[in-house]
Amino acid sequence: MREFRRPHLWLAIWLLMLAAVVVTSLLPARDLPPAPFDGVDKLEHFLAYALLSAYAVMLFARVRAQALAAAGLIALGVALEFAQGALTDSRQADSADALANALGALAGLMLAPAPWASVLLRLDRGHS
Repeated sequence: MREFRRPHLWLAIWLLMLAAVVVTSLLPARDLPPAPFDGVDKLEHFLAYALLSAYAVMLFARVRAQALAAAGLIALGVALEFAQGALTDSRQADSADALANALGALAGLMLAPAPWASVLLRLDRGHS
């Protein structure tokens, strides 16, 4: 991890974000808001995993840890698609969702060299 003053806080936020993705991925379809248009769920998948991966880039200092986080997110996305098909009666596994998850995770990882990768560190230290 980066040299945060409050590493447990920033890690806990990421873990809560992960938990939110797991829970919403396994909720019954009737408990989810209706999609405003076809295909919006793919965009939601992409953005959620891009955000998770980008946050991991801000959280972890080393490229290896960032890449492992992205790989773990891709595995999580695939596993959740299988779980939707096997554990829910109102959701189904969708390979296009798994692809959107993976592309989002890779997009977040690709942003690692950008200056914003230190945003959490600056927030932690009280700088803007």
